[in-house]
Amino acid sequence: MKSNYDFRKGRRGAVLPVPHNKIRITIRLDQDVVDWYRGQVEKAGAGSYQTLINDALRDWMQHQQEPLEDTLRRVLREELVTTH
Repeated sequence: MKSNYDFRKGRRGAVLPVPHNKIRITIRLDQDVVDWYRGQVEKAGAGSYQTLINDALRDWMQHQQEPLEDTLRRVLREELVTTH
């Protein structure tokens, strides 16, 4: 370890640049929700719980735009698979 460090050329900010299509926000989630997503990442052995939450939100958005008939067909197909 050095006795002195030179920070004159140091810069503030993120170590890694944020991708252009991402935005940083602050959000409050229930502890059990975050724990569940972190647990999923641990089970998988790698990944990001934030990415899983983002994927879940995107999936929800897409299903909100889905016509009712398509939603019913999808749910029925899923139920038929799980009951057989």
